[in-house]
Amino acid sequence: MQVTDIGSREEGKIWHRKLASTKHGVLVTVIRSASARQSKTVRFLQVAFDTTGESFLAGDHHGNIYVFDISRNRFKLVQKTSQACTTLAFNLRRTTEFLVALADYSIKCFDKDTRQLVSWMRGHEGAVSSLSVHSSGTFAISTSSDTAQLWNLDTFQRKRKLNVRQSVGIQKVFFLPRSNTILSCFSDDSIFAWDCDTLVCKYQLPVPQDGPRIHYRTYAVTQDGKTLAAAGRSNLVHLWCLDSQQLLRVVQMPLKVKTVRHLDFLLDSFDGGSNQTLGVLSQDGIMRFLNIQTCKQLFEIGSYEDAITSASFCPKGHHIVAVVDSGALKIYEVRSLSPEISKPPQPLLKMVTKNNISEGSSLKVKVHTGAGQRHVKTSGRRNQPKGTPTLAVSAMDDKENDLPNGLNKKRLQGLLRAFGEYPDKYRMFIWRSLLHLPENHAAFSSLTDKGLHSAYLCLQERYPIKSHKLQRGLQRVLSALAHWAAVFGETDYLPLLAFPFVKLFQNNPMICFEVVATVIGNWCQHWFEYFPNPPLNVLNLAENVLAHHDKELLQHFVTCGVTSQMYAWPLLETLFSEVLMREEWLKLFDNVFSNHPSFLLMAVVAYVTCCRTPLLLCTDKKDFEYFFHHRNSLDIGAMLKETYRLMDSTPADNHPSSVLSDFEPLTQGQYPIFNKYPTFVVEYQSQEREKIRQQEVEYLRERQEVQVLHAEAVRQQAEFEAWYKQQELLLQGEEQRRRILQEEENKLAQQRSRLAAMKRELKVKELNLIDATKRRFLKHQQDQRRIQLQRLDDEIQRKMALRDQETAVAVHDIEVRQMELDAKRQMFEQQLAREQECVSQEVRAELETRRRRAEMEGSAFQNPTQTDADLNQSNKRMLEESLAEVGQMKVDTDWQAEMIRRLNGAEEGHEKQKEQLAYLGKQTRAKEEEIFHLMQEVEGKQWDDVVAKQAELVEKRQTATAVNAHRTSLIFQETEEQHYNKLQKSLEDSQNHQKNKRFRSPCSSRGLLHTTMNHKSASDDSSYFSLDRGRGELDCKERELMQEIRELRKKITARARATDFTSPSTSSIHSLPTPSPPGRN
Repeated sequence: MQVTDIGSREEGKIWHRKLASTKHGVLVTVIRSASARQSKTVRFLQVAFDTTGESFLAGDHHGNIYVFDISRNRFKLVQKTSQACTTLAFNLRRTTEFLVALADYSIKCFDKDTRQLVSWMRGHEGAVSSLSVHSSGTFAISTSSDTAQLWNLDTFQRKRKLNVRQSVGIQKVFFLPRSNTILSCFSDDSIFAWDCDTLVCKYQLPVPQDGPRIHYRTYAVTQDGKTLAAAGRSNLVHLWCLDSQQLLRVVQMPLKVKTVRHLDFLLDSFDGGSNQTLGVLSQDGIMRFLNIQTCKQLFEIGSYEDAITSASFCPKGHHIVAVVDSGALKIYEVRSLSPEISKPPQPLLKMVTKNNISEGSSLKVKVHTGAGQRHVKTSGRRNQPKGTPTLAVSAMDDKENDLPNGLNKKRLQGLLRAFGEYPDKYRMFIWRSLLHLPENHAAFSSLTDKGLHSAYLCLQERYPIKSHKLQRGLQRVLSALAHWAAVFGETDYLPLLAFPFVKLFQNNPMICFEVVATVIGNWCQHWFEYFPNPPLNVLNLAENVLAHHDKELLQHFVTCGVTSQMYAWPLLETLFSEVLMREEWLKLFDNVFSNHPSFLLMAVVAYVTCCRTPLLLCTDKKDFEYFFHHRNSLDIGAMLKETYRLMDSTPADNHPSSVLSDFEPLTQGQYPIFNKYPTFVVEYQSQEREKIRQQEVEYLRERQEVQVLHAEAVRQQAEFEAWYKQQELLLQGEEQRRRILQEEENKLAQQRSRLAAMKRELKVKELNLIDATKRRFLKHQQDQRRIQLQRLDDEIQRKMALRDQETAVAVHDIEVRQMELDAKRQMFEQQLAREQECVSQEVRAELETRRRRAEMEGSAFQNPTQTDADLNQSNKRMLEESLAEVGQMKVDTDWQAEMIRRLNGAEEGHEKQKEQLAYLGKQTRAKEEEIFHLMQEVEGKQWDDVVAKQAELVEKRQTATAVNAHRTSLIFQETEEQHYNKLQKSLEDSQNHQKNKRFRSPCSSRGLLHTTMNHKSASDDSSYFSLDRGRGELDCKERELMQEIRELRKKITARARATDFTSPSTSSIHSLPTPSPPGRN
């Protein structure tokens, strides 16, 4: 066995020298070492063949993908994915592309020639376990444990997704070959079939209910898509017919097989897609190949040392690639494993020829095919010599025509030709006479005492019959036949052959058995020489007769590929029971039992020729199969006439009677030995069946032991369960008490929580009551405040009304007072002017007098000083009055300017700011009232201050007179005239200035009051003022006015002091009369 280590090479040869024949069929073993220095190998994981079967893909654990071309003996590294692959598949349309499912749950499509990534498909949440590509190459299905997804390989887009519940996993979803059907297999052993285009469920296979559950894990389908094999966690393999959706059979693997890991059909070049060889990989790593029809194991691959983990079969059936447990690849050649695989079938067309070699010549069957010729020998009786005397022949014929029970065969044949059938009442009696039934009760009892034959224990599964009585009768007769001859236990068509007789003789099984045995021994001659194949020699006899009488029909059969196995054998193996009605079948066998055994073959040819018209119209093999397995419109009388015509007109060379022997009945006492079959085949099959039976016995014994162990285990389990139950009761009691305590604690906790909730509710209610009380108290206070404010507003309104009245009265009084003041001021000014004039005259006269007396009187110095003091006092009073009047005028002027500005602003924005104007008007009225009062008070205070100042000055002057007398006397003469002129001028200027100012500016109190009253009358109608705000502003204004008055007083005092220091005089010169202050009487 060659071993090839590809190592790190990217291409090379698979084997260096191909062996003609290898041990165990292994061509080569391929391994891959990690490096040249290490002995560690990289394990191969997955393999997949292409459609040609000449090359395959292989992926290793490191993510390397290789292509092995067996026909060219080359391998090549086509891709490095850097991660392990879980499955591989070729694209059936674009043969250079292949699909790889990787460990990251994604699927990638690569081109093996260009090594380029074609597409990357994502969507699975688990490892992809299988990839199935449609036969057209358009679609692909990827399957994981939780979902299956349908992909369009033209666009590489997902078309549909199949989701299942977590409790039911997906085993495999795949396309059926040569079909547009998708099979979905689930972990609960359910199998559904879906239409690929519409995705509509077509059917569901029934889940097997009998026997233990298998738990399907692996599936395989034949190339024609008609048979499905499924297996799993047992040694049973289920074979399903997908056309009828029925379970065909259950194949039991050897006892060594516990679990089936993988299934696959090995293709045969000559089976037309209906693969018969199934490969079964079990848990021991050995793959066994068996024929699903015969259940015979053909060969096996693998061993316990090199256990197989997975395998892939060539689509042509030439090679098998297996991945062993060590990670290596083993390439097997199927022809080296078994020569029976892909073996061509036997030729269908055969011709019978007759050669006279000697006087006692025997017949030889010569088969002519395109490849060569084959002679088949058949046994036959020697012909009677023609020189026998006539009397001897007639005597012999009479002897042969005599039947038991006083019947004569010749007479019965004449009766049969006259009426076409025997009377129903006597038919069974006539048949027993014609067949010479021995009625060996003892021999039949010995056969039936052996019981049911193992081959027919499960007959009801293969041939279900409604009538249980008929089923048991058929089973009993077939078992007796199988015990009589071993070949009948292996004959598949025996139930079909015996069923009509069992139905006729169901009340007499011994007669039924002897009739069937007689029919097999005479009318089924040479049927078992090619067992288990159909009797080709007998079929060739019928084909020769048809060729002689109807060459056109035979040529039509040859043209359509229809052989005698298709048109003759179905009639023979069922003895016309499928194509004829009961009466027709009885009429036919009345004639069959009354004639030579060759009559049955002639009846087959007659049936075919009578139906030549519809047969010539058929061209499809399926139509032929249907025709010869179903009833047709046929006249049985015409068919019998045609049969007799063929019996008479067929030449001796082609007549079946020359090959088939005459009728021989069963022997009396014991039944004859039947061994006209290949004993080695039957013995082998019987040995195999016996082996299987022994295995079944062993299995039953082990099963019984297992049942005993199971019963013991059940008993122990019952004891354990009782103990566990007692413990559970104790635990339940304890748990119940704990639960009661827990419930009590929960109740207490609930009561506490309810009490706390009640406390919280009471507290909340108390707080709500307190809050409500506070809100009521606050509301009451608000109401009281509102009432008090209302009262205050009313009081303010009342006071405002009173103040308005008082103001009006005060304004009127002020006007009157102002008029009086103006009159007094004018009188005072006039008086002052007169007095000043008088004083000036007196001063001038006094000065003149003093000048004249200066020289005469030494004490004349006091007169000018007194005069100067009086003048200074008068001037000071005038100046003080002027200053007070100036201050008052300044205050009035500023206030009037402010009022004028406000009035101008009020007039400009009268329409927009009515409320502001009203407020300003009321404020102005309040200020006027205050100012009026202030004016009166200030005026009085000023005059009082002046009088006080004058008195104080008089006192100061009297004290300072003595000190400054001598100093002023010296200075007086020099400054008297100059000082007098300046004083006179200043007095006149001040008087003129005061007069001009009074006449120029409307600052008198009367004008001011008139303006104020007019403004008040204009604004009373449109405004309402707040008294509080007006009072505050008036207080502010009052303080400002008092401050200004104080400053004026300080200035007046300072000026008076300055005047006193600059013009010292005594009060003894002349004292001016002191005028009374204005405003006082």
